[in-house]
Amino acid sequence: MVTVLGSGDVLLRVIEKAFPAADIHVRGNQVSAIGDATEVALIQRLFDEMMLVLRTGQPMTEDAVERSIAMLRAGENGDGDGAETPAEVLTQNILSSRGRTIRPKTLNQKRYVDAIDKHTIVFGIGPAGTGKTYLAMAKAVQALQSKQVNRIILTRPAVEAGERLGFLPGTLYEKIDPYLRPLYDALHDMLDPDSIPRLMAAGTIEVAPLAYMRGRAQPVFTKVLTPDGFRSIGDLAVGDLVIGSNGEPTPVLGVYPQGEKDIYRVTAQDGSSTLCCGEHLWTVRTAADRRRDKPWRVLETQEMIGNLRAAHARRYELPMLTAPVSLPEQAVPMDPYALGLLLGDGCLTGRTTPSFSTEDSALADALDAALPGVMVRRKDPVNYVLNREREREPGDVMTRENPVTAVLRALDLLGTRSHSKFVPDVYADNCADVRLAVLQGLLDADGGPVAQAGRTCRIQYTTTSIRLRDDVVSLVRSLGGVAYTRRQAEGRTPGRAKGRDVQHRCDAHTVDIRLPVGVEPFRLARKRDSYHAAGGGGRPMRFIDSIEPAGSEETVCIQVAAEDSLYVTEDYLLTHNTLNDAFIILDEAQNTSAEQMKMFLTRLGFDSKIVITGDVTQVDLPNGTKSGLRQVQDILDGVDDVHFSRLTSQDVVRHKLVGRIVDAYEKYDDRNGKQ
Repeated sequence: MVTVLGSGDVLLRVIEKAFPAADIHVRGNQVSAIGDATEVALIQRLFDEMMLVLRTGQPMTEDAVERSIAMLRAGENGDGDGAETPAEVLTQNILSSRGRTIRPKTLNQKRYVDAIDKHTIVFGIGPAGTGKTYLAMAKAVQALQSKQVNRIILTRPAVEAGERLGFLPGTLYEKIDPYLRPLYDALHDMLDPDSIPRLMAAGTIEVAPLAYMRGRAQPVFTKVLTPDGFRSIGDLAVGDLVIGSNGEPTPVLGVYPQGEKDIYRVTAQDGSSTLCCGEHLWTVRTAADRRRDKPWRVLETQEMIGNLRAAHARRYELPMLTAPVSLPEQAVPMDPYALGLLLGDGCLTGRTTPSFSTEDSALADALDAALPGVMVRRKDPVNYVLNREREREPGDVMTRENPVTAVLRALDLLGTRSHSKFVPDVYADNCADVRLAVLQGLLDADGGPVAQAGRTCRIQYTTTSIRLRDDVVSLVRSLGGVAYTRRQAEGRTPGRAKGRDVQHRCDAHTVDIRLPVGVEPFRLARKRDSYHAAGGGGRPMRFIDSIEPAGSEETVCIQVAAEDSLYVTEDYLLTHNTLNDAFIILDEAQNTSAEQMKMFLTRLGFDSKIVITGDVTQVDLPNGTKSGLRQVQDILDGVDDVHFSRLTSQDVVRHKLVGRIVDAYEKYDDRNGKQ
């Protein structure tokens, strides 16, 4: 009875005040009520509900009793559907943390919380103090802890700065902290403060102003270039490094799953391609932009579909790497230029001593100088044998392995033939100097400049190995160049060499190459001089050739720290960087414009939830700008899986005076005809 009536009968006095017409008596463990039958029935239900709450171990407070009475009266007056009882409301635990339990305190709050469980998008609309954001935050933390979602994204419009935070001093996070402080405060109430920085650093909790929420997505299996080579974008985490447009590493600031999206394949005229969603962003420019010295523009994939040609010319030029990709230097077992020469004109079958064929004695001399412990011995005018230099003592019968053979074996190149050669990973994923040296060896052996009247000089390289063809293309692109490939099928008309037919026993793959100024493709003097005499490589260019549907895939977006927001994706294409399995909360949504609200809602990823909270009576937008929260109620009303929860002054859970203030303002607005 002490817990039912409260210490000093404080709860009993609350009940007596609420039912002044009834006469309530307490005798021992019995409570009796005399008065109007309806009032007595309500009193009986009230005590029954109080007992149910107390049996769960939860104490009753004056506030809880007052809210229970309000709920019972609302049900009695037909204001509620009668589905929920005070006990159900007051005993529904959302989250227990740091010695306290977070639960709804009013019927509307319970319905708001239940709606979050049942619907994908929920709008919590009501005055300040009704717990809209706090309860949404509790549900988000609950979903994260129960592994229903993998991340929480909290956002708020920074309208006081017009979403233009660049003029503010400090880092990005220092700039946006004042606008997001209420969200941080709620987080600290629900999580161990020491764990919050760790979760934010890992990208599990993302807090950002609305302007940073625009989504761009690629399939999770899409490759992105990192200092350790290409990795799937879905495997990246906040803090990982990717390669930017300047060839240098740049950190990942955010990883945002986007769910299953319709995917397009964007293909450039050199055959390079990658996959992305329709909202994915591309930095492009047109010929007119270039002539007028206009800056590069940023367009969505879907904006360019159907507009890829200007007359017969490709309309949109893509940016190129401004410098060779910077990868960590690795130790290599053989000089990279020597390896390139051997991949071009070397015999690496392992059945005989490694050999090299060339009519340029300068290449044989360069190979001899680059291979210590090896003597390049001339066998006939075009063939050279790579012998180990012998230093055997008299009587020594031990045979040592040829150093070149040993290196080829270590690189898995021993036994390869012209149609199966390749560039080992330790060279392909090495620093720019190593990659260039390998390419120079290949081009000195099997490539050459091709001059055309009125045009700069391109480079042509031919191989019968598909792997080597692809490796050469990759080397060229990593150095900031472009490469086009074409195939000449086997069985074609034999060629002639020194008066005899030469049968084509394998497909030949020709690669046309253009390298940027400053990247020297040849070391062989005659080829280098011819290349520069024809004007050099000029400026490599890439244009979007086609954008075609490619089904639907799970997607993810990343945000990088690069100033131009560009990172290197498949085939060394430069693209832009930004929700799946996420619980997303947009707070103070009354301060979003209609365009911002649409943008935010369309960022919804797969297996995600969105809760949008706001008070339409406290709009801080500039004059003439319509609140997106007001407009969206008319647009989405009745849409499946979208729910609008409306809270009132009766749901204010702060000081009682707050509710009275809210009511007073509503009456004032009604008297003055304000909306």
